[in-house]
Amino acid sequence: MRMVEQIAAPGRRVTARIVARLAARRVSLALAAAALAAASISGCALLDNKQREWVFQPSARTWSAGLAAAEGMQDVWIEFDSQVSGERTKLHALWLPQARADAPTLLYLHGARWDVRGSAPRMRRLHDLGFAVLGVDYRGFGRSGAGLLPSETMAYEDARAAWDWLAREGAPQARRFVFGHSLGGAVAVDLAAQVDDLSGLIVEGSFTSLRDLLATFKWGWLPVGPLLTQRFEAAERMARVRAPVLVVHGSEDRLVPHSIGRALYERAPEPKRFVLVQGGSHHSTNWVGSAQYREAVREMFGVEALGARVGE
Repeated sequence: MRMVEQIAAPGRRVTARIVARLAARRVSLALAAAALAAASISGCALLDNKQREWVFQPSARTWSAGLAAAEGMQDVWIEFDSQVSGERTKLHALWLPQARADAPTLLYLHGARWDVRGSAPRMRRLHDLGFAVLGVDYRGFGRSGAGLLPSETMAYEDARAAWDWLAREGAPQARRFVFGHSLGGAVAVDLAAQVDDLSGLIVEGSFTSLRDLLATFKWGWLPVGPLLTQRFEAAERMARVRAPVLVVHGSEDRLVPHSIGRALYERAPEPKRFVLVQGGSHHSTNWVGSAQYREAVREMFGVEALGARVGE
């Protein structure tokens, strides 16, 4: 028995050392996994931030024609409790009412880079079509929380807050429409798919999804889809819109090909109309196609134009 004990004891000591080494290795692997997880989370956060910067290019700057066109518009402040940030939020908007209190109202949602003043010429042309127009800056643009980084979810929430302001303060009894240009078109489609009190949706120079748009770039063959955190799946949401839809695109749009605009139109339910403006670029389609706009808005929505405005 003593002999067995003498033989077994070294075995136990060897086993104990192996167990200790395995335990130490597990701890090291666990620490490594935790480090990788932390790095992955940090990397995802960095990727998300970089995408938001690249997609929105937020700025408090505008251009001289925008500043001139914004003169005389009323400053509006829209406050709400954000479910995205968990904070009290304050948005800046420009309000261009009509003389008639019952005139149809339109929420204008701008694209990337410039603040809402950069869209003031386009807002005035929409006003000339017969709408009272509210243009809003998403968080991170203009005076809507300067220094903040916009996101897809925040832009959707900001658009909804502006829509609710129109119902309360703008013209509560009037018909309400939403207009989105470029990136703002995707935001407009998301809003239109959510609300039941929409009289019409107008989208100009927009796209089916950010992934589809990137695929048209010269490096579009790269498999970036799974890495996108800002997706803007407008085509998917367009199918849920329950109001007449007008999609407008310029034939010479070099940023968003008109084929993508038509593909977005195809996803819309009836009634709908697609207007291709010959010679219109990503930024000039609204005024180059002003006559086509007047006709489409009158026939689709029953809104009569006040007059034509030239140039942007």
